[in-house]
Amino acid sequence: MPAQQKKLLFSTAGVLSLACALGTAAAVGSQLWVRGSILCSTGALLVNASGPELRKFIGDIQYGLFSGQRVRQCGLGGRPLQFSFFPDLLRIIPASIHVSVILFCTVLIVFALVGAGFFMFNAFGSPYETLHGPVGLYLWSFISCSCGCLIMILFSSEVKIHHLSEKIANFKGGTFTFKTHSEQFANSFWTILVCSLVHFLNTLLIRFAGFKFPFSKSKDSGTITGAVDLMY
Repeated sequence: MPAQQKKLLFSTAGVLSLACALGTAAAVGSQLWVRGSILCSTGALLVNASGPELRKFIGDIQYGLFSGQRVRQCGLGGRPLQFSFFPDLLRIIPASIHVSVILFCTVLIVFALVGAGFFMFNAFGSPYETLHGPVGLYLWSFISCSCGCLIMILFSSEVKIHHLSEKIANFKGGTFTFKTHSEQFANSFWTILVCSLVHFLNTLLIRFAGFKFPFSKSKDSGTITGAVDLMY
């Protein structure tokens, strides 16, 4: 492939990696990971609410990795409340999973920045044959893509399997019990998915630039080795 086309591919991959790093950093600090509504089941059962009356017992909730807000309604109007995971909710959430999500987000940002720098170095500099060359580019892209996948898996399990929204809704709820009425992943969660896909795309761009995948053997070497084996 001509040098100009390689520069274009590598510079494109570098810009995409940099955009992913900035997008992930913005996602980590936002409260738009999960949005949903919570039902005050205790109040609804007391008055046997149904239909339009049930809306008076449905509040809202949204949160990210560090903080969020909820509005709980039990028939007497909404009561908004801001909360933070550290240290308020640390006792009721699966802390190990939550900290792992934050840790992998940090690793994703770091390696996305490292990958962006090495992509630019390969586009406009003289790449080394080791971690600055194609093997390094594959490595940075693979680590970043893997971290993005782990973030989504861990956070999804925290929300769906460990019922994170209900735990937050019932935190200091008193005699009222709240259940998740509806919940969906919001913009920041899908930003991580897009970043993972972008890093996978970067791997394909490296391949299109003419670099073989690491640890792949050429056909010529295999043919020569086979011929030598037949001689003996």
